[in-house]
Amino acid sequence: MCKSYHHLDTTFICDPINTLSLFIFFLQTKLSHKKMVQKTHTKCILSPSSLFFLLFSFLVFFTGQSRPPFACDPSNRVTKNLPFCRANLPISSRVRDLLGRLTLQEKVRLLVNNAAAVPRLGIQGYEWWSEALHGVSDVGPGTGFLPTFLGATQFPQVITTASTFNDTLWEEIGQVVSNEARAMYNGGKAGLTFWSPNVNIFRDPRWGRGQETPGEDPALAARYAVRYVKGLQGNVGDRLKVAACCKHYTAYDLDNWNGVDRFHFNAKVSKQDLEDTYNVPFKACVLEGKVASVMCSYNQVNGKPTCADPDLLKNTIRGDWHLNGYIVSDCDSVGVMYTSQHYTATPEDAAAQSIKAGLDLDCGPHLAVYTEGAIKQGKLREADVDGALANTIAVQMRLGMFDGPRQPYANLKISDVCLPSSNQLALEAARQGIVLLDNRGKGPPLSTIRHRSVAVIGPNSDVTVTMIGNYAGIACGYTTPLQGIARYVKTIHQAGCSDVSCRGSQLIGPAEGAARQADATVLVMGLDQSIEAEARDRTNLLLPGHQQELISRVAKSSRGPCVLVIMSGGPVDISFAKNDPRITAIIWAGYPGQAGGTAIADILFGTTNPGGRLPMTWYPQNYLAKVPMTNMGMRADPAHNYPGRTYRFYKGPVVYPFGHGLSYTTFRHSIAQAPTTFSVSMLSTHFENNNATTLTNGVRVSHTKCSTLSTGLHINVENTGTMDGTHTVMVFSSPPEGKWATHKQLVAFQKVHVVAGGLQRVALDLHACKHLSVVDQFGIRRIPMGEHTLYIGDLKHSLAVKPMI
Repeated sequence: MCKSYHHLDTTFICDPINTLSLFIFFLQTKLSHKKMVQKTHTKCILSPSSLFFLLFSFLVFFTGQSRPPFACDPSNRVTKNLPFCRANLPISSRVRDLLGRLTLQEKVRLLVNNAAAVPRLGIQGYEWWSEALHGVSDVGPGTGFLPTFLGATQFPQVITTASTFNDTLWEEIGQVVSNEARAMYNGGKAGLTFWSPNVNIFRDPRWGRGQETPGEDPALAARYAVRYVKGLQGNVGDRLKVAACCKHYTAYDLDNWNGVDRFHFNAKVSKQDLEDTYNVPFKACVLEGKVASVMCSYNQVNGKPTCADPDLLKNTIRGDWHLNGYIVSDCDSVGVMYTSQHYTATPEDAAAQSIKAGLDLDCGPHLAVYTEGAIKQGKLREADVDGALANTIAVQMRLGMFDGPRQPYANLKISDVCLPSSNQLALEAARQGIVLLDNRGKGPPLSTIRHRSVAVIGPNSDVTVTMIGNYAGIACGYTTPLQGIARYVKTIHQAGCSDVSCRGSQLIGPAEGAARQADATVLVMGLDQSIEAEARDRTNLLLPGHQQELISRVAKSSRGPCVLVIMSGGPVDISFAKNDPRITAIIWAGYPGQAGGTAIADILFGTTNPGGRLPMTWYPQNYLAKVPMTNMGMRADPAHNYPGRTYRFYKGPVVYPFGHGLSYTTFRHSIAQAPTTFSVSMLSTHFENNNATTLTNGVRVSHTKCSTLSTGLHINVENTGTMDGTHTVMVFSSPPEGKWATHKQLVAFQKVHVVAGGLQRVALDLHACKHLSVVDQFGIRRIPMGEHTLYIGDLKHSLAVKPMI
């Protein structure tokens, strides 16, 4: 047995899985000559297996073992003078030289994720598939941990990180993840091409993968995509720290619902919704984030598989958006279009159509097996294969993989993984992302004086891996909610259910007893990957099994304040709890990452003032009866009793709205500076549109000089309460009434920290083309003329937009 060892805000349990992390922490402390560990009398007795790992760790750390060069080893006499190995030449020249030396058989084996080695040219095999959604993950075959690396920093799941509305934080997380990824690559345990982030729109609350996304709003998802990609890639000139990948393009947000799965689903999407919603994050990824890769999805869009649609791939991603990188299929997508969708008559047709459409890399074996046959049958040219390989090889060269031993970031090693500063950032992300949904009566913050004992109840009250959600790796360590609360007060623990499915009620009685004994009660309930996950969409929005009964009975039995904490990726209809006066506060923690328990406790006891905001609407259960998951329409259709989706188009009742989140203090907005008019000029080549047409249709964004159409918006934020806190200024915009509809959309946001009684001014940029535009039924983005309305909290501000004649 081994007692817990605490440092900073992370708990390490001294077992074989965490011994190396503990060793690394001690070694980092010694090497940096910084006092990082508080003195403690906690003891740890290592088991024989833990001792083995500790000894192995010393060997790994001090021998400094690193991977041999991927290619262009200077000791290889055959390749050392070849042009593709000359780092001083333009990458295009190096790529051209390499392609000229490859045989057709060698080329086709490079078209798949497990690309084969080319020994005669000194090139090793490479696994393209690695994942880093919110920390380096071992989901893909390109990354492993044991025995060299026993963990990596596991940040909150994306939906929780998005609820911070802090784009600076998003980029910082990306920087830490890429540091650890490079360190693991240098140690021979990871690739450099990470198929993250997932920037699909969280369109339907039942979607099992909604947890992986930044939420339902395209502007929020776009900003998250850009900042996280920049953090991952570094983007120093044309070089890459790691290569990110925005996925899954496009209109992909159904996995398995009511007999329809993602492999067979044909998403029928209007041009308006495609341009206005689904493609927005991907466009930002490429144009602003300069992402190195885009992944096409399993589904069809309007009858065509996305991985075989030249309009989506070649014409849009690479043509209109000018992707500097490669396009990869979701795993087995090329094979699926033949075997499951029966879109092509032969497997060779699937290979030919996907490559000609613009696909560069197949996650799966299909292209390696059938591409040569497609060429022999005259369905594909070898030049098409060269075009695909030119894009993938160029990315490898931008990563430094063809520079021999002169690798960038070669200094990053095992001691740069699970740094105390990285663990602290994971904690801070969880603190900022947790959302206070309700707080009434004598709710939190709890007091260590008045609430000396707390009953901690629920199936998620003492969990570890549940907190990091899916597409995760091995965490540096965990602090569970129970452990976090135990740092403040005495705890009385009862699970109440054997797991989140909560199939029986036999454990509710002991939970009621615990609530009667304690000065306060904290229920940690919700979902996990058994309820919502990839290939697992939810059937309803209610808490599983007997969870509602457990909550209501414990709340009734509680001697002191009762706080409900929901751990989930998607929204939950907890109207019963919202309407129960015995539940004094409700908190949504999402999946808060490795330090989630510390963050939850810090918010419960007021060490941290909550400031998270919901990145998605929480709907009532009856909403689902009106919206089949297969209906991709965003806008309401009253004629067919279709209520619309997301806060931008749905106007019905909600449990909690998008952007909702409370604080322990209060804030007041005032407008310090805002424009009242905005003149939009047209390019000289489009003056033929007369005034009446302009007023009726709005000005096409493509017919204006967007770079000149920006102005400043300054908002004063005053903390009118008694506690320091962070506040997210959110600016929404509505177009003129009439044909443009009256929905509002998020156009700007910024997080600001304001001390009690203090005032901070927030300066935001307002861009007409981005923030005041709408998309018409033909998919054309326009700036409507007339009176637009800006919403900042309870404030409304009118802005007249007119054409410059």
